[in-house]
Amino acid sequence: EEEDAEHVQAKAGKDLASIYRRASDGISTLHDGLANVHQIVNRNLAGESSLTGTPTGFDKFDSRAGGLQKSHLLIIAAEQGMGKTALLLCFLRNAALSGSKSIIYSMEMRKEEISARLASIESKIPINQILYSKLQDHQVEYFDKAVGRILDLPIYFDDNSTSNIDTIIESIRYMKRVYDIDGAAVDYLQILNVHMKGNSPEQQLADVARRLKDLAKELDIWIIALSQLSRDKDNPVPTENRLRGSGQIAEAADIVLLLYRPEKKGRNYPEPFADVNPKGTAMIDISKGRNIGESKFIVKFDASTTHFYDIDELPKVENAMEEAPY
Repeated sequence: EEEDAEHVQAKAGKDLASIYRRASDGISTLHDGLANVHQIVNRNLAGESSLTGTPTGFDKFDSRAGGLQKSHLLIIAAEQGMGKTALLLCFLRNAALSGSKSIIYSMEMRKEEISARLASIESKIPINQILYSKLQDHQVEYFDKAVGRILDLPIYFDDNSTSNIDTIIESIRYMKRVYDIDGAAVDYLQILNVHMKGNSPEQQLADVARRLKDLAKELDIWIIALSQLSRDKDNPVPTENRLRGSGQIAEAADIVLLLYRPEKKGRNYPEPFADVNPKGTAMIDISKGRNIGESKFIVKFDASTTHFYDIDELPKVENAMEEAPY
């Protein structure tokens, strides 16, 4: 009775799974590693695509990171209402269009709402009309065609594993074993049930992030996890030190993306985008990038369909707001 039953069950399942591993699994030499690096160098010399991972549909990210990489933990962080779930769904949709299989665990939305958001992106019909209004005749046609295009995309849900980190991890193991998924997404870290008696919330979040990173490496998949940022009224521009609950989330992550829509705050962008019109746009800040460095870029955002996408030309503002963005 001292330990949670679900935690004991998860640990037992992991121990049983390890029985079927051979002792030599995962053992390799420097020669093996360098041989793989040599193949990458030769591919780059031949001018072949540098996209070694799953495409996200965002060229500036994919060109720098090579897409979503296996064994990586990627954190998308933002204040509430900035659209981090919407950005996640755009990642998963674009990945699925390339044939990659993923599963999403949402603590806030049912599969019907997530599916409706994806249909909204594809049909360009506002999400509120799909969910709460009678569609017009021409919209029904658009909606049906959009659903037909995405109906068989390999995006999965598990409604029975949406709040407890142990059950989510076991579900991911099952999905990898049975469906051979390429990645998983968790929305979001701060409302997961961890069941670690005696530990502070910061320690619990640090443990969750580390377990997700270890799982990504073990199963050779990518994992995306969303995280809240603490609010800062004086300086709403997101920074890593505002990761709510634990700075160790960033330490466990391979890549941290900070999402910022200054339009929501009545602000302008910080440098180097101070002359970019914030209306209908967003900034994605790669604040941590293992092997890829840091970078910032602007994307387009359609609030009615919650759709983030690449922008060809940055819209400029003629008169910057007098109030500084900091």
